[in-house]
Amino acid sequence: MLDIKWIRDNPQKFDLAMKARGVSFSSQEILELDEKNRQKIFLIQELQAKRNQLAKDIALLKKNNLDASLVMSEAKIVNERLNLEQSNNEIDEQINQLLLTIPNIADQSVPVGISEDDNKVVEVYGEIRKFNFTIKAHDELGEALKMLDFEQSALMSGARFSTLSKDLARLERALSNFMLDVANANGYQEISPPNLVKSQAMQFCGQLPKFSEEAFCTQDGYWLIPTAEVSLVNMVAKKILNENELPLRFTAYTPCYRREAGSAGKDTRGMMRQHQFKKVELVSITTPEKSNHEHEFMTNIACEILKKLELPFRKILLCSGDMGFCSQKTYDLEVWCPSQNKYREISSCSNCGDFQARRSSIKYKDHNGKNQFVHTLNGSSLAVGRTLLAILENYQNADGSITVPAVLRNYLAGLEKIAC
Repeated sequence: MLDIKWIRDNPQKFDLAMKARGVSFSSQEILELDEKNRQKIFLIQELQAKRNQLAKDIALLKKNNLDASLVMSEAKIVNERLNLEQSNNEIDEQINQLLLTIPNIADQSVPVGISEDDNKVVEVYGEIRKFNFTIKAHDELGEALKMLDFEQSALMSGARFSTLSKDLARLERALSNFMLDVANANGYQEISPPNLVKSQAMQFCGQLPKFSEEAFCTQDGYWLIPTAEVSLVNMVAKKILNENELPLRFTAYTPCYRREAGSAGKDTRGMMRQHQFKKVELVSITTPEKSNHEHEFMTNIACEILKKLELPFRKILLCSGDMGFCSQKTYDLEVWCPSQNKYREISSCSNCGDFQARRSSIKYKDHNGKNQFVHTLNGSSLAVGRTLLAILENYQNADGSITVPAVLRNYLAGLEKIAC
């Protein structure tokens, strides 16, 4: 959530920022509501002062045994008007609902653009393997191994679900343990958080109201987390932290649930885009002065994992129009997918600034004893299913077997190859 005071003081900057994000919000619309709200606050203050003065007048009249009936009648009218104004929250709710739908402002270092075509390639790592045989897609490889099932999964759950078994299930577990170990080694505290959350928790993280159609909700009002970011950020919601305990760094391995409502016809085969998938998430809570450094630190952890897995990837700085709703700056990591002959997103690491902190009231007490909003950051480290997909395709052999990346073999009792 943006600071309305900042919008009030910087209407032109706000309008330019919204244009860069590709949305149509205008400062005029917000400030008109803000002015009405400020007039209401001023009226309430005037009525409160009037009420207090009348109370003093009544007390003085009674003390001197004088008739206070007229003043008491006036006080009654003032109190009724005051109660009416204080109970009318319509403008407050309008402003709040409007602010909840406005995206974060892009950092100055973010390129201005409207789509992925305007993103900037920052780094390309690893050599793309040249195959001397006809390559296969991950779903074809997994099904041939009889360790990746879509047909029975569709029978029990519908489209965009899959089931892993045998060594591929073990490989998925090995990947998650490896990613958690790398995060732990870099100072991230492992958390096993709730996977069902209340609407408030989703709103605090910027998932609601913006992405309500993308998330799954139970009949009794709980939401299945679309990412562990929701649970991890809410661990410090409504808290005032001490500056000397920052940064706080959390990591969690959880299932994630998404409707993929806007992806009809996209990635309908395989594991690229599913309703349920697993992910190792990183979340950092830090001060404004350190958030840029923390962003680079977090992104480098995801890069480190891909480098240790020896998977070719590239690092992308997203443009203003392609960033997520809460982000002020985002790096995407894209892994090479041989069957598609292109890079595909496998991680997204974002600095949200104080955007989520304002929504969820996360503050810290600085060295002057003043309460300030923290900055929150989140990153995928990595999407486990997509990493598995990338391993299947990049490590495939002519006979349909899969070579296990060297860094994972200790997690699989020395297993070097997955085969029928």
